[in-house]
Amino acid sequence: MEEKTIMRSIIFFLFLLFPLMISAQTGTGITVSGVIRDAAKVGIPYANVAFKSAKDSSFVVGTLSNEEGRFSLSGIKSDNYILEISMVGFKTKRQAFTVGTLSKFLDLGVSELEEDSRLLNEVKISANQQEGLSSKMDKKSFTLANNATQTGGSVLQAMQNLPGITVQDGKIQFRGNDKVAVLIDGKQNAITGFGSQVGLDNIPASAIDRIEIINNPSAKYDANGNAGIINIIYKKNSQEGFNGKVGMMAGLGALWLRKENLPGIRPQYQATPKLNPSVSLNYRRNKLNTFLQGDWLYTQTLNRNDFGQRIYDDGTIINQQVKRNRTTTFSTLKTGIDWNPDERNTFTFSAYLNREKILDRGDIPYYNGDFSLRNRLWQFLEDEVKYTATGSALYQHKFTEPGHLMNIGFNYTFHREDEKYFFTNIMPTFTGEDAFKLLSDEHVADFNLDYTKPLKHGRLEGGIKFRRRTIPTDMQFFPGLNSPIDVNAGGWADYKETIPAVYGNYVLEHKRFELEAGLRFEYVKVNYEVNPKHNTYTSDGYDYTRPFPNVRLGYKLNEKNKLSVYYNERVDRPNEVDIRIFPKYDEPEVIKVGNPTLRPQFTRSVEAGHKLSWEKGSIYSAVFHKMVDATITRIATIVPGNRLIYNIFQNAGKSRNTGAELSYQQELASWFSFNVSATLYRNTIDAFRVTNKYPVLTVYDMEAERITSWNTKLNGNFKLPKKTELQFSAVYLAPDIIPQGQIGSRFSLDMGIKQQVQNGRAELFLNGTDVLNTLSPKREIRGNGFRLISTDYLETQVFRLGYSYKF
Repeated sequence: MEEKTIMRSIIFFLFLLFPLMISAQTGTGITVSGVIRDAAKVGIPYANVAFKSAKDSSFVVGTLSNEEGRFSLSGIKSDNYILEISMVGFKTKRQAFTVGTLSKFLDLGVSELEEDSRLLNEVKISANQQEGLSSKMDKKSFTLANNATQTGGSVLQAMQNLPGITVQDGKIQFRGNDKVAVLIDGKQNAITGFGSQVGLDNIPASAIDRIEIINNPSAKYDANGNAGIINIIYKKNSQEGFNGKVGMMAGLGALWLRKENLPGIRPQYQATPKLNPSVSLNYRRNKLNTFLQGDWLYTQTLNRNDFGQRIYDDGTIINQQVKRNRTTTFSTLKTGIDWNPDERNTFTFSAYLNREKILDRGDIPYYNGDFSLRNRLWQFLEDEVKYTATGSALYQHKFTEPGHLMNIGFNYTFHREDEKYFFTNIMPTFTGEDAFKLLSDEHVADFNLDYTKPLKHGRLEGGIKFRRRTIPTDMQFFPGLNSPIDVNAGGWADYKETIPAVYGNYVLEHKRFELEAGLRFEYVKVNYEVNPKHNTYTSDGYDYTRPFPNVRLGYKLNEKNKLSVYYNERVDRPNEVDIRIFPKYDEPEVIKVGNPTLRPQFTRSVEAGHKLSWEKGSIYSAVFHKMVDATITRIATIVPGNRLIYNIFQNAGKSRNTGAELSYQQELASWFSFNVSATLYRNTIDAFRVTNKYPVLTVYDMEAERITSWNTKLNGNFKLPKKTELQFSAVYLAPDIIPQGQIGSRFSLDMGIKQQVQNGRAELFLNGTDVLNTLSPKREIRGNGFRLISTDYLETQVFRLGYSYKF
């Protein structure tokens, strides 16, 4: 009954938005092809093909058919046309057709001409082509070269200025939901994590061409990630000859001390350096194109500086600070070759190599309620190295008609995580030295076959995918004097994942009506084998076979605006780290542990959107509703007689996310443009009961949680004299719910300026993030017998200066 009420509210809200939307909409460059034959089914060469406007029959563009009777015209904008085919000895044929926005290629099929003895007038041929702006609603694309406020930073930092995206605790969120699948060049990658967002803050934005945001993915995409998909596209040049780009960025962060340390610990990082040299090279000649891209990123960061207070029901109060100084080096090399033996076939071979080195030096003091006594000081050194090697091979065959494609690809990834932790546990009466070592190797093999067939009014897509993924892990604990480490929780674990999938997708587009419908069948088998001597967990796993449908209906209200309605079903599979059985002691009194009994969460989503575009601006509005079963969330509990908090992932039952989104962009003058976006949503988590198994069985009952939250973002761009651009980005996030609690409001302002020099071949930039130093997230968590209240004064303000040169 509640869901019916919500749907009625969504529909009512959408119709309230309609009077606000008035504007024009332009199409995108489409390739239209077809075949001309006679009554004997023989192709007619050199026939005249003309596209004329359906409004006034004015000539738009034309061509001649080839020796096989085929024709192809590209750069056709979205509109209604008359296809006119004429040839001496045949009657002229005319037929109406529509070019929409959903398919880059349209196949008008076979046009059969009837013989005629009369001579027909020849149609004049023109080569004029026009390109329009994309009016697609399923995907938004942003070029990072236009983002002066984040040039020289990481991909994660660049994303927080994009409309519709927020960043919380190092994770991307769409509409208050962090279940976002991250792809690199259309594929999952160990750098970003298979099912997580690990590593985004270390990918230099200088290496990236553009970022695509897909809120409602079709069946051709993996079903994982209910909030949507982000596709990060690396730079790749295809100009003839030798060309490239080199760049250098230097920056400083943590210029001011935001809050003094608690007594007796090592200093916070200040004036933290950032360096990012980069190079991109490309050589193209005849049938070969080779490319190489290298980046080296060095950063020091005050990664965490969290001041908190734990308040227990028995009156005990513990004051604490979690301070982490981090040094990171991130080296990346991406190279490959494209070979075109002929115009129909392409082979691409590429390699991606990465090494990430992290050194964390942390201090965590624990004081009593009035700070008169330090109960404990925990100091740690984390020495972590991650290696990634990815090899890809892709074969593409182009059939005779444009856009008729078959792609076959194989992708293999090896990822090693080698961590060493060294702890010093300083107590009032003794000092202990503890350590552990973790070694985890990830092997992922993906095979894909994708097929695309253009149709007269759309296209047909289909394909198969097979994945085999294994992650053997070994954890060794080395306890010291009076060690608090659970030495019986170590050992080995082996994660094995097998996923075959098949999909089909159909796109239909007429003058007024659009349909995109797809179905993906996915079988998933996960086995998680653990050390039989583990003191809590045993081997476990799961499997499912499930269809994942998607439907989008579009209706062009007129030539100026369009309405779309979406429905899709998706899944969020637990990542291996989420089920990893080993406790993590980087914070010894708030311990994170995985849960091998964790199961996938399944989501059903509906959305209605309305887009309007005009020459110098556009408005997009939407209402949405997500329904989640077996919601994955982290639950914190304490064990009777112990003040340690154990944070463990659980399936918490049903939850919902309902809201509305509005995005407006406008060029007010030749020297100023802006975009503003806002999202209003209500998160609801039903009451649930879970049992945390580690270290002992603990039952936790959670009451229903509800909150209405919102966020807004404003980006402005000034075009100044002498090819100079000034940009700003302001973000406000209202209070929101987090697992077992709430996070307070946040505000930040980023600014940047860039100038083209050396006749446009080079660029200088200067920017600053969180220039007002206002980002200090405040949180309150309520558990079974305790509250944890904290504020994180981590490093968010960074200033960068950089230079790049193209040759």
